[in-house]
Amino acid sequence: MLSLQAHHIIGLYVWVDDNLPKVSKPLGGRPTLLSDSELITILAWNVLAVKQKTLKDIHKWVELYHQNDFPRLPKYSAFVDHCHRMIPQLVYLLEHSLAKQAKIRFMDSTMVPVCKLVRANRHKVAKAIARFGKNHQGWHYGLKLHASTDYQGRFCGLTLTPANMHDAQQIPYLVNKHTKVAVGDGGYTARVMRERVWKEYGTIIISPPHFKQKTKLMAGWQYLLLRTRPKIEATFDYLKEHLSLVTSFPRSVKGYLFHYLKVLLGYQIMAS
Repeated sequence: MLSLQAHHIIGLYVWVDDNLPKVSKPLGGRPTLLSDSELITILAWNVLAVKQKTLKDIHKWVELYHQNDFPRLPKYSAFVDHCHRMIPQLVYLLEHSLAKQAKIRFMDSTMVPVCKLVRANRHKVAKAIARFGKNHQGWHYGLKLHASTDYQGRFCGLTLTPANMHDAQQIPYLVNKHTKVAVGDGGYTARVMRERVWKEYGTIIISPPHFKQKTKLMAGWQYLLLRTRPKIEATFDYLKEHLSLVTSFPRSVKGYLFHYLKVLLGYQIMAS
């Protein structure tokens, strides 16, 4: 990917404005200082260029460095309210940008804690949606991001669930009729779900054989695809370590959802 230049923010705004559905505003009331396209451009550009963690930092960053680009920046409280109203638009743009035509997909899931485990019993903000879940790294409290990507690391399918949901149950959300082969880890070996996906989509699910299946054969192309599966683990690592997907700063469920959508959309734009 080419290094970002200052003028690229204009191209980003054009892409957002062209793809964002035009919604007629209700009559009456005070119009927003920023348009929806301008606000989403600010959020996506911040993920691409600066990678700040909180809306307060983003607002201050725009105020200091992009006053000429967005001269009508509202006060911080109005800025936050407008951001939270953008959740449907962020969902639409993220869904619109998915690589839905990918024939080969790599599936996996990753824990997205809403707080540290030691504070789980006292956590109240996301109590309605967060659950305890366990993976090879131990116990977590929060959500789980299920995703499928193509060879280039672009998202093909996404779903966010409580942390106690099983990976195989989310396969129908990660594949479609264009998917010929889906590659996953040992969590995607459920026979009933594999048969359902084959019947509905004609998709072959490839996963490592169980350690007790000592006589199960594997073709060479299946082995190569399984060796390539860590691509999606690299994607999760980038989301967490560089784009700060995991956070405990939001003060509402809507705030958590907004943060995840902002980061995922920014990554998808970068990977495309």
